[in-house]
Amino acid sequence: MIISALLAVPLIGAIILMFLPRENKELLKMFAVGVATLNFIISLPLYFMYDSAAVSPDGYRFAAQIAWIPSLSISYHVGVDGLNLFLILLTTFLTVICILSSWTAIEEQLTEYLAIMLFLETAVIGVFVSLDLFLFYLFWEASLIPMAILIGRWGGKNRIYAATKFILYTMVGSAPMLVAMLAVYVWGGHTADLPTLVANANVIPPDTQKWLFFAFALAFAVKVPLFPLHTWLPSAHVEAPTAGSIILAGVLLKMGTYSLMRYAMPLFPMAIATWTPLLVSLSVIGILYGALVALVQDDVKKLVAYSSVAHMGFIVLGMFSGGQIGMSAAVVQMVNHGLSTGMLFFLIGVLYEQRHTREFSEYGGIWVKVPVFGVFLILATFSSVGLPGLNGFVGEFLVLLSTFSVNRTAAIFATFGIVLGAWYLLTAVRKVLFGPLNTANENLIDMTFQNKPREFCISVAIIALCFLIGLFPNLLFDKINPATAQLATLIHATTLIAGQ
Repeated sequence: MIISALLAVPLIGAIILMFLPRENKELLKMFAVGVATLNFIISLPLYFMYDSAAVSPDGYRFAAQIAWIPSLSISYHVGVDGLNLFLILLTTFLTVICILSSWTAIEEQLTEYLAIMLFLETAVIGVFVSLDLFLFYLFWEASLIPMAILIGRWGGKNRIYAATKFILYTMVGSAPMLVAMLAVYVWGGHTADLPTLVANANVIPPDTQKWLFFAFALAFAVKVPLFPLHTWLPSAHVEAPTAGSIILAGVLLKMGTYSLMRYAMPLFPMAIATWTPLLVSLSVIGILYGALVALVQDDVKKLVAYSSVAHMGFIVLGMFSGGQIGMSAAVVQMVNHGLSTGMLFFLIGVLYEQRHTREFSEYGGIWVKVPVFGVFLILATFSSVGLPGLNGFVGEFLVLLSTFSVNRTAAIFATFGIVLGAWYLLTAVRKVLFGPLNTANENLIDMTFQNKPREFCISVAIIALCFLIGLFPNLLFDKINPATAQLATLIHATTLIAGQ
C-alpha cells in the first residue's frame, strides 16, 4: 500500500493542479509543495518499518503484485529492498526541495511546471520500485518526457538544443534495451517478473548473456552518464532551471547506476566478468576527464555539471570493484551525490536569481556581503570533495578501499580524481567568495533566516543530512548490506557454475 500511495499521490496531485485557478500562483505553489511534502511523509515509514530480517523469500519488503496483462505474464509488481530504499527517500525529499527552490524562479506557465514536477516524481519512483521488466520500461520512458519539457520550456537560451540532445541520447540508448528485454522475456519462459527471471538467469547461454548485458548496460550508461556517453549532461545541466538540475543530478542520473545493479547484473551474471574491465576503465577515465574539464570552466554551473561525470564514475567503479563492500558503497554514494551536488546546484540557483550570471569573472569577494551563503557553499563543497565527517567521505573511501583490493591501478588513478576534485571545487569557492569585491555584487542579500527563510531552511535540511550520513553511516549500511550481499552471492555462485 505504501508504494502504491507513493506512485499515486503526486500523479493525482498533478491532475488536480490542472483544475486549480491559474491566476492564484500562491495557491498553486502551496498545493504542489503540500502534495510533495505529503509524499515525503508517506515515504518515511519505508525506512523505520524496513527490517532486512523480515523480507520475503525473494528479498523484498512492502511488495505488491497484481496481474496487469495476465495473458503475457506481465504484472504490476513493486517492492523495496536495500538497493532502492534510500533512492525512494531521496526522490521524495528532493522533490520538495525542487518545488521550494522554484518559488520565485518560475512565473510563466506555473501550473504546467508544477504538474510536470509531480508527474516526474511518480515516474522516477516507478523506476526504482518496479519488479517487472515492462512496468520498469514504462516508467523509464515516462521519466524522459517531463525532464525534456522542463529543459526545453523553462531552460536557458540554448534550451531546445539541450532538450533535444537529452531526449535523443536517452531514447537511442533505450532502443537496444527494449530488444534485449524481449529476448529475456522469451528465454525466461514468457514472463516479465524480475525475481522469477533472476532465479532462472542460468537458462540464458553465457554468450547470449554477454550481448544482452551490453544492450541493458548501454541504456544505463547513457543515463549515468558514463564516459564517452556523457556529452548530453553538461548542456542539460547548464540550460535546465535550478530545480531541473537538482532533480537531474539528484535522482535521474541514479536511475542508470541503480538499474545496472537491479537488472543488468542479476539477470546476466555470467557476463559481468567479460564487461567489468571495460566498465572499470571507462569509470576511471570519466573520473579523471570530468575533473580535468571542470578545472577549466568559466561557468560555475558547468563546473558542477562536469563534477557529476566524475562522481558518477566513482559509483560505477564501486559497483564493479569486485565485492559487496564496493556495491554497498556505490549505493551510499548515489545518495551522497544527490545531496551534495543537489545542494551545489541549489546554491548556484540562489546566486543566479540575484545576479543573473554564472560566470566566475562576475563574482569575487562576496564573502563580506553574504557570509551565511558562503558557509553553506563551503560545507556543500566539503561534502562533495569527501571531507571526513561529511557524507562524501564514507562512500568514496569504501569505493577506493574495495577497488584497491582487486585493482590497484584503478584505485590509484581514481584517488588522483579525488585530488583534482578538491582542486577544482575549492578553486571555484575561492573565485566566488574571496578576493577583491566586485562592485556589481554590492547589493547581494545574504541567505539568513530573516532575509531568506525558505532558502536558509532548505540549506540547513540538506547539510544536516550530509552530517548525519557522515557521522552515522550505518544508518544506511545496515539496510543496504543484506541486499548487496545477496547480489554478490548470486554473482559469485554463477561465476563458479560458469567455471565448471
